[in-house]
Amino acid sequence: MAAKNLHLEHIEDEIINQGIDGGRGAINFLQGLRDMLKGNATSGVNMTVKWDGAPAIFCGKHPETGQFFVAKKSLFNKTPLFYTSESEIKNAEELSGTLKGKFLHAFKYLSKLSWDTVMQGDLMYTDDTKMTKIGGESFITFQPNTILYAVQVDSDLGKEIARSKMGIVFHTTYTGADIESLSASFGANIKKLGYNSDVWVDDASYKDVSGKGSMTAKETVALTGVLSKTGKAFHGIKRKDLNKFMELQTAIGSKGAGASYKTYCNSLIRSGKYNPSYIDYMEYFETYWEDKVVGKVKTEKTKQIKREIGEQIYNEMRSLKKLIENLTKFMGHLVEAKQMVISVLNRVKSIGTFKKTDNGFEAVNPEGYVAIDKTGSAVKLVDRMEFAFNNFTAQKNWDK
Repeated sequence: MAAKNLHLEHIEDEIINQGIDGGRGAINFLQGLRDMLKGNATSGVNMTVKWDGAPAIFCGKHPETGQFFVAKKSLFNKTPLFYTSESEIKNAEELSGTLKGKFLHAFKYLSKLSWDTVMQGDLMYTDDTKMTKIGGESFITFQPNTILYAVQVDSDLGKEIARSKMGIVFHTTYTGADIESLSASFGANIKKLGYNSDVWVDDASYKDVSGKGSMTAKETVALTGVLSKTGKAFHGIKRKDLNKFMELQTAIGSKGAGASYKTYCNSLIRSGKYNPSYIDYMEYFETYWEDKVVGKVKTEKTKQIKREIGEQIYNEMRSLKKLIENLTKFMGHLVEAKQMVISVLNRVKSIGTFKKTDNGFEAVNPEGYVAIDKTGSAVKLVDRMEFAFNNFTAQKNWDK
């Protein structure tokens, strides 16, 4: 069982999040995925598809009152916020006009299903599906966020979607005696919800109905080779040094969070040039700290205090040069192995995925995948370079 399923971490970041144990866990995940994709039924890792839906919706049977409700992530606020009637949604000041309409739609139709638990899902469409020509073929399309999903109009799935009033993909189930004690487990048994033609429901499980989602012998050997390099790099990382580096990252604090190693890596991804290095990170840290941390305070006395804190962190990180180099190498190998797994998973698509451009439509891959092990731990596998590029270049369905 996991706690509240509000945020998943990228597999390559786990060593920064959880230290040596996180790094070892990342390797184990990828080894399990390799075994799964070469047909080993005892791999111990399950896979779900990460749908690019919005907003996230929590709904189901209230564990105490038995009433049907819908909610945002604010369900897990200190004072839980949820809606048990259309009038509550209409009067909810915290819901914007567009969001209010989506929740009214969701409440009206999801309440028609048979609920005995609480689930979390991504809303895919309400009354905003369109008939679209792509490559000369007719598709029914919907675009909840960055990715545009397309299903052939004359297919069984296309007809099912056309008949429905809304679509949602559930990926997490919650159990507990009350809202405060709800605990998440990945996966959703949508068969228990029954059938209603007004609602297209799917779960996020990875389905290889085509048989294309298996690794060839050559691919298995290549991935095993990269995992071997990953393991060697991992053994070069000393727990004591990594713990010290993590303490320094914590010492950066919320006001200097932009100077952290994770944020540095994210900035490279957004720039489209992911090639992290010790020297580049140290220059990034120094520049960011001076411009964004020291530069934000007003008095010279406070500037000097902030500058001295930055210099101390900088000098201590300099003493960890070998650790940062090995960490960068390890994370790089993880990303390489992750990309190899993603490329196999991407061969299987039940629904077309595109991005809308000025010149029409361009085929893209799904947002990513979520790997879950036997303990219920989960990480996400996303081609961050592609998805970041699509996010910045795709025309959203609200673009004018």
